[in-house]
Amino acid sequence: MLIPRVMNSHPITKLSVFHIISGDLWAGAEAMAFNLLSHLKDYIDLDLVVILLNEGKLANNLRKIGTTVHVIDEREHSFLEILRRTRSIMQTSPPVLIHSHRYKENILATLAAGFNRDIKLISTQHGLPEVASECSTLANRITSKANFHILSRYFTRTVAVSADVKNALVKHYAFSKERVESIHNGIEIPDVTLSRQKTGTFIIGSSGRLFPVKDYPLMVEIAAAVVATNGEEVYFQLAGEGPERPAIEAMIQRYKLQDRFDLKGHQDDMDTFYRGIDIYLNTSVHEGIPMTILEALARGIPVIAPAVGGIREIITDGVEGFLIESRNPEAFAAKCLLLWKDNELRERMSKAARERAEAAFSAEKMAEKYYRLYRSIVPENRQRHWQTTDTVNWAQ
Repeated sequence: MLIPRVMNSHPITKLSVFHIISGDLWAGAEAMAFNLLSHLKDYIDLDLVVILLNEGKLANNLRKIGTTVHVIDEREHSFLEILRRTRSIMQTSPPVLIHSHRYKENILATLAAGFNRDIKLISTQHGLPEVASECSTLANRITSKANFHILSRYFTRTVAVSADVKNALVKHYAFSKERVESIHNGIEIPDVTLSRQKTGTFIIGSSGRLFPVKDYPLMVEIAAAVVATNGEEVYFQLAGEGPERPAIEAMIQRYKLQDRFDLKGHQDDMDTFYRGIDIYLNTSVHEGIPMTILEALARGIPVIAPAVGGIREIITDGVEGFLIESRNPEAFAAKCLLLWKDNELRERMSKAARERAEAAFSAEKMAEKYYRLYRSIVPENRQRHWQTTDTVNWAQ
């Protein structure tokens, strides 16, 4: 990784970079933002400031690594007050670049920058909007359209987390190809793969928000198909919370899977969760670059997932796991049973999964790509404006 380190060479040209993030949950976008910021802080020529709209796990984790964090709680302040306070912070520490992460934050970044063309705007598009589902409301569709209008018109770059998302922005949402970058999400790679807890059972697990786009009812149907095919030692675990939980519970009862399907709820200790499973199962209708799949790969867990969205950029079918072209539960169940029965295949995929995560999806590599993007879009004269008396040497 290319990191500027202080030595006797030439002056640093510093960039003041603001991140604006909701921080209300700890989901994929928040985990990605934390991984990114935890490595960007290693670049001594970046001045990082984070504005969060909620107290929570992200705020606490950022403080622990020494990041400057301002929380303007949206539960206590109107949007206009949040905007006023954001502008006040910007006057104290003027940014040359603002990086936002969701539609609300994109609007705030745009209004906070105002008509100052010297402030560059970047947003990360973590996935595609859930506007095609039956649960999509008119308000959701209007919000999505307004968000993309703002991004395509006022932002210097929109970063898509996968090539699939980038292609959709260009082809279906009228983004200029030159103003969309594709940078994959990255995660912290554990020092070693986790040792599976020996329980005498085979466990297939998944984790995420219990929202319609994740399609966890399909996971219940897959479990029913596995159990019906003499998968007597196979159990299922699902970690996470969300509005779909009652429907999932009802399906578990309907298929009489109460003893085989465990809804574990929110999990703070995900390492323990991953240590307890043999296969990671994803059933999403669409994904960008799901952090949970990357986390499973990094821990040497084979993945079975639908061939949709950015998942096709992570998994090679038959190498780190299996990609399923249909949404037929029997097709998923067949691959689950294959890995249950074939220890040698499972071990081979486990090794390939770990290697894939190390080679392509580390947080360090992700941060370097964002760093180079920041530097590339800020004019040289604005970089010199932030020059300090420190000296620097560039080292790998």
